[in-house]
Amino acid sequence: MADLNSIELTLIDGTHTTFGQWDDQVKLVVNVASKCGFTPQYEALEAIYEKYRDQGFVVLGLPSNQFLQETGSAEKIAEYCSLTWGVTFPMTQKVRVNGSKKHPLYAELRHASDASGYSGRIRWNFEKFLVGKDGSIQRFAPATSPDSPEVIAAIEAALR
Repeated sequence: MADLNSIELTLIDGTHTTFGQWDDQVKLVVNVASKCGFTPQYEALEAIYEKYRDQGFVVLGLPSNQFLQETGSAEKIAEYCSLTWGVTFPMTQKVRVNGSKKHPLYAELRHASDASGYSGRIRWNFEKFLVGKDGSIQRFAPATSPDSPEVIAAIEAALR
């Protein structure tokens, strides 16, 4: 697996950085979309970010139109997320999560398996990857709420 910290990201405001910006934090990486049945998960994502961020946790939202549910510009996405869901966690510009032009971060994350043993293609919006400070990766299905007991337990264990 490639060094995740060297993977380049462009934040939603156009700032260039790398995944390594959050090297000393536990990261929950989520491919998000504004027009999805799972979009209300933004509320839980923001709540867990608020609860755990002072302990070394960050949510990273990566908007994707891969499933044709994120059609707006970066500015529109940022405005929608802020005004509708109160999102304050870092977000990137739109990325592809599958196919030959998938973002390098997803080229690596997709190798992780979820609790059912699934690995590979990103199945839908709001698939979650918890990346520990040690580089360990846990995967959670799109329908798994960010504040579900299994995700909270994994976050708390990673923060110890």
